[in-house]
Amino acid sequence: MSDWKPRLVALDVDGTLVNGRNEMSDAVREAVRATRAAGMEVVISTGRSVPGVMDTADKLGFDHGYAIGSNGSLVFTYRPLEMLRAVTFDASEAVRSILQRMPDVLVAVEEVGVGYRVNRAFPADELGGTITVQEVDELIGEPVTRVIVRSPEHSTEEFREVVADLGLTDTNYYIGYTAWLDIAPVGTSKASGLDFLTQHLGIEQADVLAVGDGNNDVEMLAWAGLGVAMGQALPEVVAAADEVTGTIVDDGVVDVLRRYL
Repeated sequence: MSDWKPRLVALDVDGTLVNGRNEMSDAVREAVRATRAAGMEVVISTGRSVPGVMDTADKLGFDHGYAIGSNGSLVFTYRPLEMLRAVTFDASEAVRSILQRMPDVLVAVEEVGVGYRVNRAFPADELGGTITVQEVDELIGEPVTRVIVRSPEHSTEEFREVVADLGLTDTNYYIGYTAWLDIAPVGTSKASGLDFLTQHLGIEQADVLAVGDGNNDVEMLAWAGLGVAMGQALPEVVAAADEVTGTIVDDGVVDVLRRYL
């Protein structure tokens, strides 16, 4: 692939473009901006909701673009915001199953373009946008694009074991680096969102470069013409990728993008 150059570059946010403090280095910002200036379509591809995408776009200095949000449930343009696709599902059974096993967990459902509705307050700065507190029955009373379940009192290992025992076969879910669970519609992922977007734009799958580090990036890295895992990625993420770059501390995404500049 020495003479290969992507037409579309899909970039994860947390752990790829920004660190755990939501900070973006100057080197990352400059490399991503240069990638767009060189004619490649840069797509923010994240588990974040619309406000989180906008925060990333602001850090990059982008006033327009395409984005995959909420792990593929949302595909949209920004400034102006135009929703190209929004996939919803009934999360009530999954949420009730989790609450039976862990009654003290925090639950949030996405309110598209606004923020989240939650059963109780999440730890500071973990959710973006406007936050509204509601009873659980209200949260899951209608189809949603995304559900987040958070258990600050559990370790990631404990949380992973409980979730595995639940057998959530009717949903697609991702466990984060903390005791954080993202629940999405079956068949929905960053890969499915990118598949929709590339068809919309007339770009071949083989012409897509994707970079990410989390469990929610596995499908995207395997789907893309070239999938690159960040250096700190978990083994299952690395296994799905074609290659590995440096860590977020090393600005690993910069090394990938500079090849095509």
